Amino acid sequence: MNLNNEGSQNLAKEIARLLTTNPLPKLNGMPSVVLFPPFVYIHNVYSIIREVEGIAVGSQNINQNEKGAYTGEVSAEMVQSCGASYTLIGHSERRLYFGEDDKLLAGKISLALKNNLVPMYCCGEVLSERQDNKHFDVVKNQVETALFWMDKSQFEKVVIAYEPVWAIGTGMTATPRQAQEMHSWIRQLIGSKYGMDVANNTSILYGGSCNGQNAAEIFKQPDVDGGLIGGASLKADEFYTIISSF
Repeated sequence: MNLNNEGSQNLAKEIARLLTTNPLPKLNGMPSVVLFPPFVYIHNVYSIIREVEGIAVGSQNINQNEKGAYTGEVSAEMVQSCGASYTLIGHSERRLYFGEDDKLLAGKISLALKNNLVPMYCCGEVLSERQDNKHFDVVKNQVETALFWMDKSQFEKVVIAYEPVWAIGTGMTATPRQAQEMHSWIRQLIGSKYGMDVANNTSILYGGSCNGQNAAEIFKQPDVDGGLIGGASLKADEFYTIISSF
């Protein structure tokens, strides 16, 4: 919940300028960069970046209902009609502040797919779970409950973002070894359900205090396929440094 309308457009324009001047390659035919502005800015941001190669727009959330009398909520169909082609599902702040659980998130994922949105599913443990050595169990439950109801063709449309909650906005960052360990473990978990061909083609991103100084080292890890960037994305130059580090 950052920036006003003018500020969001200025940021999008600067990112678009950087990507036009110094373009990044598409990854497996997918955009290299996805911007997730607040709902009210989606169409404006889409209008700014729509002609720029390798960049797309997503929503920060969608409601779990298809339509109806849910005053103040926003549906998958609405954001898709405004230019979004991705949506975040299950960000840790949605879980913490709005009580979203994995069964509810599974419903959001279903609606995202129905409306041709790529779900970017967020999972990760809090500090106490990491300290109690429960982080693998926590992430396993999150992934299995929210995602493993899908058939293979549906699952292939999903992006996963591992975000250790203890590292989000705290300045603490999972070490490259910790990030690789969890990403590799998630990939093996996917492989046990859908096969390693699907697992190896699933994009698994890292989120959690990733910035221009640590991104390159994190992105060097073999199972880290990119980043879900928070506060550092509000500065166009630093954001470009991060995305060009991959």
